[in-house]
Amino acid sequence: MRNLFSSKPKGRRAPSRLIEVDAWLDTTLWRLFHGFSAAWETITIVSRRFRVRGFNRVVVELTCETLTIGVAGFIALLVLAQPAMKKTVAGLPQQADYSVLFLDRHGNEIGRRGILKADAVPIDELPDHFVKAVLATEDRRFFEHWGIDFIGLGRALGQNARAGGVVQGGSTLTQQLAKNLFLSNERSFERKVNEAFLSLWLEANLTKREILGMYLDRAYMGGGANGAAAAAQFYFSKNIRDVNLAESAMLAGLFKAPTQYAPHNNLPAARARANVVLGAMVDAGFMTEGQVVAARRHPATAVDRSVIRSPDYFLDFAFDEIQRIAAKLPQRTFVARTTIDMGLQKLADESVDFHLRQYGKAYAVEEGAMAVIADDGGVVALVGGRDYGLSQFNRATRALRQPGSSFKAYVYALAMENGHKPSDFIVDGPVRVGNWMPQNYGNKFAGRIQIQDAMARSLNTVAVKLSQESGPGKVAELAKAMGVETPLRGDKTIALGTNEVTILDQATGYAVFPAGGLSSNRHAVQQITDAEGHVLWDAQRDMPPRRRVLSEQATKSMNSMFVRIPEVGTARRARLSMTRAGGKTGTTQSYRDAWFVGFTGNFTAAVWFGNDSYRPTNKLTGGGLPAMTWQRFMEAAHQGIELRPIPYIDNPIPAPGTIDVPKPEGDGAPQIARPSIINNNTRKVLSDLEKLLSSIEPAGPEKFAASAPDPAPPVVRR
Repeated sequence: MRNLFSSKPKGRRAPSRLIEVDAWLDTTLWRLFHGFSAAWETITIVSRRFRVRGFNRVVVELTCETLTIGVAGFIALLVLAQPAMKKTVAGLPQQADYSVLFLDRHGNEIGRRGILKADAVPIDELPDHFVKAVLATEDRRFFEHWGIDFIGLGRALGQNARAGGVVQGGSTLTQQLAKNLFLSNERSFERKVNEAFLSLWLEANLTKREILGMYLDRAYMGGGANGAAAAAQFYFSKNIRDVNLAESAMLAGLFKAPTQYAPHNNLPAARARANVVLGAMVDAGFMTEGQVVAARRHPATAVDRSVIRSPDYFLDFAFDEIQRIAAKLPQRTFVARTTIDMGLQKLADESVDFHLRQYGKAYAVEEGAMAVIADDGGVVALVGGRDYGLSQFNRATRALRQPGSSFKAYVYALAMENGHKPSDFIVDGPVRVGNWMPQNYGNKFAGRIQIQDAMARSLNTVAVKLSQESGPGKVAELAKAMGVETPLRGDKTIALGTNEVTILDQATGYAVFPAGGLSSNRHAVQQITDAEGHVLWDAQRDMPPRRRVLSEQATKSMNSMFVRIPEVGTARRARLSMTRAGGKTGTTQSYRDAWFVGFTGNFTAAVWFGNDSYRPTNKLTGGGLPAMTWQRFMEAAHQGIELRPIPYIDNPIPAPGTIDVPKPEGDGAPQIARPSIINNNTRKVLSDLEKLLSSIEPAGPEKFAASAPDPAPPVVRR
């Protein structure tokens, strides 16, 4: 008989090891849970000893929340400051050791750029009263803070709140140096964050004396002078070591607004500012009232500087060009003959400044820029902003702004290159590119329309259709070939000018049209020589020859369309009285940027108005101030010169008096003061009259007495 207890039942399987694993997991989890519960109970019992109630709890909660928000804010600031940190990877930017004397196109001296290290004066050799004057006005707590002065910032906020406006700044001297070394003058929150972190970096890597010395050596102080040593020589013909207290106060006052308080431009304002500096020295405890009374009674007087105003924006641009050219030259001291025409530069400055002063508030616009290129490709005038002393940021060469409809020139040029003609018809109607549906101004469509009329009316949908037909990437390639140096994205919105470019880019690109389709060969330097007069570089010899960018037929078609825009299109305020002109307006979304880029046979000029903060203007369009500024400049610039025709245009220079220049009307636009126009025939008549009058013998007193009528008898009143 089989033993039932000594053998396994048939068909029954052995227990699986998964049961053991399951049992182990259950036991482990149970022990962890009860261990955590016991630990948590212990922590709770201990934490009860630190429990606070009432007012103390409010303080603790606020402190914890403040720390949490502070840590989160600090992390956010670190993220925003990454661009600033990248700027310091290579350390301090090295100051160029070039020394360049600039001449205008006629050989007259217009300024200098470049500061040799030997010209810098050590901080120990600067007069004590000069250093105190600078610290009293710029940063009294300079030796006490770590780059950011929270006490001074609070004091400035209080002063501004009481005054109802900005009367005192909160930036430290270190922050100002950080801005001058690494950043631009653009007013934005991001720039202020970068400035703060760069200030901390400067404080961590340099001593206070090095920071102060570098600030005094590099700050712009008006008159084309950079640094205290150059300013003392320019304004007083003195070594900085020899300036007295009154002169030191006047120099220290320049840091706030170099152009406004420059003594060679406005001596009364400079003296008033110097008096404020002396008062600040007394308030700061650096000097007593008795020590400054002599400087108050005998203010400084600058030497006579009756010279042409230095074109600083142009000099900065030309200096950059020279550094690129001179990279292969062994010399470091040059004399550069430039392309600038100081007469045209003065006209450009006056035209931009005039319209900003007259209409800036009405249109809520604060800045303007202009670039003018002659028919030979030379930059003859450059306006980088309304005041170089307030902002050295060159908006003509460095500011990237959306060109709006002024960019359509490249779209239409490519269409003409691909076989279209101005008289071809195209349907202006709804267009869709993916999920994007561009609209015309006013959300209206013109239906079947000629291409030349679509361009004159600046229809968006037609430009988008032509761009899609040719390819947005091809449009970007053509713009680059025509002289636009800023990288372009070449996306579907390129036809409406959404790619940012510079003002000088637009002037360069449009200069191809009056050049007959050849590249403009833009340049600011004609010739570079050494101190002995040996020619080191010459534009005619060393620049590449002009190359064809547009075919003759495409250029002819474009020029025929361009000249219609000031006559029947959106730029009627740009129409000239002595010659036909062509150009295109541009207005960006929310009226942030307003453009007019136009040309004659002699000059090409791009004009821009807007705000550094990208704040929208008060409905300013390209056909307003930009076209008016362009017209005011061109009317004066073409006086007394040989008028060159625009290529392929019929009747490009009509007979004098046959062009009717319309005045701004219809939209409440302000009238502009136009320069007087004297044609060659009138000049000849006036010259002959002058010669005739000078040949007449002067009449003596006896002739006047003999020819005088008898005096009338006196009237007796009763």
